[in-house]
Amino acid sequence: MSKKLALSVVIGLCLICLVFMFLFSFSDGVSSYISDEKTVTDDNLIMVGVSQLGSESVWRTANTESVQNALTRENGYFLLFSNARQIQENQIKAIRGFISQKVDYIVFSPVTETGWDTVLTEAKEAKIPVILMDRAADVDDDSLYVTRVGSDMHSEGKQAGMWLEEELRNKGTFDDEINIVVLTGNKGSSAEIGRSGGFHEIAAKHDNWNILAEVDADFTTSKAKEEMRKLVKKYPDMDVVVSQNDDMTFGAIEALNEAGKTTGVNGDVKIISFDACKEALIMVEKGIINVDIECNPLQGNYISNVIKSLEKGETIQKEYIVDEMVFTQDNVSEYIGERTY
Repeated sequence: MSKKLALSVVIGLCLICLVFMFLFSFSDGVSSYISDEKTVTDDNLIMVGVSQLGSESVWRTANTESVQNALTRENGYFLLFSNARQIQENQIKAIRGFISQKVDYIVFSPVTETGWDTVLTEAKEAKIPVILMDRAADVDDDSLYVTRVGSDMHSEGKQAGMWLEEELRNKGTFDDEINIVVLTGNKGSSAEIGRSGGFHEIAAKHDNWNILAEVDADFTTSKAKEEMRKLVKKYPDMDVVVSQNDDMTFGAIEALNEAGKTTGVNGDVKIISFDACKEALIMVEKGIINVDIECNPLQGNYISNVIKSLEKGETIQKEYIVDEMVFTQDNVSEYIGERTY
């Protein structure tokens, strides 16, 4: 091999290494993909950067799929997607990446409510509209985002409390001492803040409701099972478990069963859950879970409609609340068949 050829090979390898180093430094733990390579013919597509907070639950997976199915080339979109893996710094880095790529819109589900003012100000200065998905962001200037599509988490928490009121009334135990354990999601997330606040609003009306513990179980099955194993030993007389998502509920029920406790309609411990994924609804139908307050993940079409309205210059609302239900044994059977997640 000639010296000239050898030198060319070395330079080529160095360039390839530099490219991979650049890509790795950009990702920094952020799992990203572009729907396809963009071509000249894609110039009329609306470029949307989506930062999903993670993939911690069945609900989150359904939420992601809903967005990906709505923001397709066939529907006029070019999608850039990033999974932050529950790390706020990853989301901030992804949003800055979208800004540098000059996307038309940024959509993201905040892993926590605070800490977004700086990066959203950068998006506003770049004249890129920001749409909040699912969760809320606590910012000093609400013009930093154009709208939010998601659930009313506070209302969900209140519905859980109101269901328990009615259940105790129907069972003739309304005035009895009730011992409650709460498994929360990530502290500081709007789901945790809203559901905790809503439930506490109802609980505050009842001096006989004793909230024995509130434990962060990360919205995951494994963490909930770990925490419930400890809680059932410490509080063997618990009457109610409020679990702020279905994945945690599954882990809690496993731990309670291991401890010899039954759950649900005819069980030792009443179970209040949130999300209403299909697996949980089947458990509601069987009486293993008493009630499941729906949090609708199918938000993709809502977001697409918002973007299309903005493209037309139409006025949009500051918030769009998705339709949701409360499921018990009385009504769940007619909805299980149509559940896709």
